[in-house]
Amino acid sequence: MPRSRSRSWNPLAHAFARHISDGVVTETEDLTPRMRRIAITSPALPDKGVIPGQHVRIEINDPLSAYGIMRPSQTLRTYTIWTTSPDVTRFDLLVHRYGGDGIGLRWATAARTGDPVRYWGPMGDFTLRDASHHVFMGDETGTAAFRPLIDALPADATAEAVVESDDHTDEVPLPADRLTRLHRVHRRGRSPVDSVALREAVREWRPDAAPAATAFYLAGEARTGQSLRRILETVHAVPRHAVTVKPFWTPGKVGLHH
Repeated sequence: MPRSRSRSWNPLAHAFARHISDGVVTETEDLTPRMRRIAITSPALPDKGVIPGQHVRIEINDPLSAYGIMRPSQTLRTYTIWTTSPDVTRFDLLVHRYGGDGIGLRWATAARTGDPVRYWGPMGDFTLRDASHHVFMGDETGTAAFRPLIDALPADATAEAVVESDDHTDEVPLPADRLTRLHRVHRRGRSPVDSVALREAVREWRPDAAPAATAFYLAGEARTGQSLRRILETVHAVPRHAVTVKPFWTPGKVGLHH
């Protein structure tokens, strides 16, 4: 059995206790060369509830400790809940293993079955909007967040996706049977920052439904999301209120996904 976390006597810990739960890593898998799936079992999750699209914040260093208060950027890392078990006692995360040496990358690389995990949440408002048609656009990190939204679509809703990866080996699986169209875009070594490949694909994209009846979800690298929004508004006449943009990362910044 994994060693459980010790109870904190920090008064801040008691104030935030309802937001914090414990679990254990029960499975890991390299889903693609850059995406690692980490399954976490937590009996506390059913009582908290999960809205598809929400995320958890994995506690790598205690944010309520003296170290965490002095170095808040070195405490928590945020990941969308990719899937849950039918009884909602297990959830899967997809972690993008980018080039670097951040605390989230180190945690994801080292995670093994039996490791204890403390997490905050679930939380977040990147969830389904009320629409008859849904369009998802983004890179690998965004595609990981699209899966729970597509799984939760009402039976009478339609959806399509324009999603990017470096090549076919990095394609994150999506439930294609729920999509009227799935367009895969490959960077082939080009930068994912303000992605030229994805901008070109969205500029050439033609909608399956009228923009007024459609909800758009853009997720992934921050500058790319801003550019895609401008293209949707200027080229495809999409109303600004119809577009939700969720930046997950951009070079040189941490904590965008919150």
